[in-house]
Amino acid sequence: MASAANGAGKRYARWLRACASAVALLLSAWVVSGVGLARAGEARPVVDDTVLEARVMALAEELRCLVCQNETIAASQAELARDLRAQIRQQLREGRSPEEVMDFMVARYGQFVRYRPPLQASTWALWLGPFALLGIAAFAWSRQIRRPQTSEPMEEGASP
Repeated sequence: MASAANGAGKRYARWLRACASAVALLLSAWVVSGVGLARAGEARPVVDDTVLEARVMALAEELRCLVCQNETIAASQAELARDLRAQIRQQLREGRSPEEVMDFMVARYGQFVRYRPPLQASTWALWLGPFALLGIAAFAWSRQIRRPQTSEPMEEGASP
């Protein structure tokens, strides 16, 4: 009789574990579906003013992402790039011209924020540096080619 009670206890324990597993599985599915719904609410809102958004993106194409540095803020998904796009949008809504917005960004972040900095005394090395390096390389290469052959040809039968 003790073995029958022991067998019933084991079956009850297995049933209890199965129920706990099912509850855990359902709870996990509920949490995952809740997270998915929460993320769906964070989707990018539809733009109200497409003309304003086009102006924002045109100006954002001219500014460098300070986090990525090789992307424009229009292409970057960094938090700072999103903030800068929002700031551009706000300033354009307030009636500022694109030149005024660009001047504001340059005053705040320096010439580095421009994706295509203008040719100035401070940016000469940036614009002319690649051409100077190319000229130096071409000069060194031409000198190497014109250099006379200094080694004498070996005579037949001579060993080194």
